[in-house]
Amino acid sequence: MRDDPSQPEFPVIRVQLVRESSERREAISGPANAAEVAEHFLGLCDREQLIVLMLTAKSDLIGVHVASIGNLTSAIVSPREVFKAAILANACSIIVAHNHPSGDPEPSTEDHEVTKTLKEAGKLLGIPLDDHIIVGSQGRFVSFRRRGVL
Repeated sequence: MRDDPSQPEFPVIRVQLVRESSERREAISGPANAAEVAEHFLGLCDREQLIVLMLTAKSDLIGVHVASIGNLTSAIVSPREVFKAAILANACSIIVAHNHPSGDPEPSTEDHEVTKTLKEAGKLLGIPLDDHIIVGSQGRFVSFRRRGVL
């Protein structure tokens, strides 16, 4: 309640992380393991989606966030959307993953640009980007870490 009606009201905002479901907590031991987790979430998607795997200091998976849903050939990726859930979850680092509905996991020029942008944003926020995984068909994937990009 306001004491002085001449003073303007300001919105009060409360930010809270809501856990929608709980799957087993597992350590992400490397690119192949991260690709398996990503495949679980992205394997049957008919359009590009980008997810964020949020990790503890011991690389335990503490959450998965869908940061972007695009169309058949692209998805708009904003660092703001990628890191929002990671900040709320108190993640120590992240791995991003997206699918290529064509089945070919080879990175595009845009994939490289997004990786560079997210790497820089992660440095600024203190939440490093550990890897960027692109999931294709039949278990094929590309890891930017394995390729020396990260």
